[in-house]
Amino acid sequence: MSGYKVGILGATGAVGQEMRKILLERKFPVSELHLFASAHSAGKKIPFGDSEVVVEEARNDAFRGLDIVLGAAENDIAEKFAPAIRSAGCVFIDNSSAFRLDPEVPLVVPEINPQDVKWHHNLISNPNCTTIISCTAVNALNAVSPIQSMIASTYQAVSGAGAKGLKELLDEIQAGLKGEEYTPSVFSKQIAYNVIAQIGGEQYKGYTSEEMKLQNEGRKIMHLPEMKVSCTCVRVPVIRSHSVSIQLRTKEKISVEKAREILSDAPGVKLTDDLPHGIFPSPLDTTDQDLVFVGRIREDLVYEDGLCLWCCGDQVRKGAATNAVQIAELLTKD
Repeated sequence: MSGYKVGILGATGAVGQEMRKILLERKFPVSELHLFASAHSAGKKIPFGDSEVVVEEARNDAFRGLDIVLGAAENDIAEKFAPAIRSAGCVFIDNSSAFRLDPEVPLVVPEINPQDVKWHHNLISNPNCTTIISCTAVNALNAVSPIQSMIASTYQAVSGAGAKGLKELLDEIQAGLKGEEYTPSVFSKQIAYNVIAQIGGEQYKGYTSEEMKLQNEGRKIMHLPEMKVSCTCVRVPVIRSHSVSIQLRTKEKISVEKAREILSDAPGVKLTDDLPHGIFPSPLDTTDQDLVFVGRIREDLVYEDGLCLWCCGDQVRKGAATNAVQIAELLTKD
């Protein structure tokens, strides 16, 4: 096939816009691009390479003739249009959480479980952004010695809550500089000069929905049904790129030197680990690119079979849009 007819559902949002950008960057063989959004956005012209694409209203009959639809919409929209997309013969690569834990739906990170794409039934799920970043960081270690457990603390950028989250941070900073009051509406507390130790609602024994994703999705992606994860997710006043502190325990001990050797050649990973010279991952370093930076690798001081590390990755790109396009690339190799 010389090219693929591709649609983006939720094309005007942050992830949808990034998907369009990455299709061009990675030279994905697009013969036709269709951009779908609400009726409010229909008719807008959006640049794509040397041309413009007119935004179409998302309707059940809009997906006929397409090969791949990239989903960048919320759960309710994904659930609404998934049946129509699949019945039209398209493969729906969905970034929402609606189908991630469905046993009939592959949940894929191409650097980890590309083989799972083969059993799709016209629906493939893109994992949670923090799950993608964390699992990419540790998967090469897991291949050497299976991971038994992880304790993770996340430091998640405001743009993970969309454009409104970023605007709220910037507005609060401006209000603070002027000595004005500002009432937050996107986050439960002021995020400027603060951190918020809650992302998502309570789901299980005091853990939030965001915190349970790393265990539930990680088990499925890494084929580790018994892996235990205890996670604390925190929103921080950073514009873009999520960071994660991970303590993991493996079946057989992996030394710091061996871990560095493994991760220096791991798919999707950039090793940045030289503490004496101030070299370690940070959100600014990882913004607007697709590698997960890993550093601060050190022995755990509590468990002999433990290892600690720090990782950062762009949650809009590798944590969402790029991962979806990479899944689409796997489909072109079938």
